[in-house]
Amino acid sequence: MKAGDFSKLIKLRLTFLVTFSASISFLIGSKVNGVIEWKNWMMLIIGGFLVTSAANGFNEIIEKDLDKLMKRTADRPIPAGRMTTGQALVLSLFMGIFGTYLLGSLNPTAGFLSVFSILLYAFAYTPLKRKSPIAVFVGAIPGALPPLIGYVAAHPKIDEIALVLFAVQFVWQFPHFWAIAWVLDDDYKLAGFRLLPSGNRDMVSAVFAFVSTIIMLPVSLLPTYYGYGGIYVGIVSLLLSLVFLYQGFMLIRNRNIKSAKSLMYGSFLYLPVVQLMFLFDFIGKV
Repeated sequence: MKAGDFSKLIKLRLTFLVTFSASISFLIGSKVNGVIEWKNWMMLIIGGFLVTSAANGFNEIIEKDLDKLMKRTADRPIPAGRMTTGQALVLSLFMGIFGTYLLGSLNPTAGFLSVFSILLYAFAYTPLKRKSPIAVFVGAIPGALPPLIGYVAAHPKIDEIALVLFAVQFVWQFPHFWAIAWVLDDDYKLAGFRLLPSGNRDMVSAVFAFVSTIIMLPVSLLPTYYGYGGIYVGIVSLLLSLVFLYQGFMLIRNRNIKSAKSLMYGSFLYLPVVQLMFLFDFIGKV
C-alpha cells in the first residue's frame, strides 16, 4: 500500500481540518483550567486524527461501489482495486479503537463522543446521502463534534464555551456542505446522492445556502456576546460573516458553479480563521 492510497482512504485534508478544530478547542479548554498539558494536546491530536481517519475509512468501505461511479472518487484505493475491503476494514478498526482509547484516557466523555461520532457519520449519514437531503443535517452533528471532543478532553465538563464552539462549527457546515454539493452535483447524481436541499441546482437550494450564511453571522458573534472573546474576534468574525453573506447572495443571484465555488472556498478560510481568533482573543482575556 502506497502512502498516497492511505492518504485517500482517510481523506487527509478533511482529517487535518477536523483535527485542527479539535486541537484549538483543547487549548481553549486548557486555558479555562489555567494550564496547558502539552502531552495531552499531542494525545488529543493523534487520537482525533485516528478517530476521524477511521470514520472516513468506514465511509469509503460502505461506499466503495458508489465511488466507482463518480469521477472524483473513482481513483480512491478501494474502488481502484489497490486496496481490499478487508485491508481497509482492519486499518479503520485499528485506528478507531486506538484513537478512542487515547481520547478516552484524557476524558471518558471525549471517548464516548468519538465513538458516537464514528457511528453517526459512517452508519447514519453515509446511507442517508442516497435517500434524503436531511443527510446534511445528520452529518452536521458528527462534523461539529470535534471541537466539543477537543474541549472536554482538556476540561472536565461540557459548559457554555463548549456549546458555543459546537454551535459555530455546526452552523458553518451548512453553507460549506451545500456549496460543495452544488459544485459536485453532476458527479453526486451519478452515485444517487441527494445533498442539495431541493435535489437540484435551483433557487430553493440557493436560498437555503444563503439563509445558512445569515444564521452564521449571529452565531459567529456568540464568543464576543458571552464575553469569552474580545473585540478582535468579534470584528474578524463579523467581517468574515459579511463576506460569507455576500458569497451566499451571489449564489442566489447567479445560481452557477462559479458562485458556489466562491462560497466553498470562503468556507475553507472562514472556520480556521474564526477559531484561531477565538483562541488568541480568549487567551488574551484569561
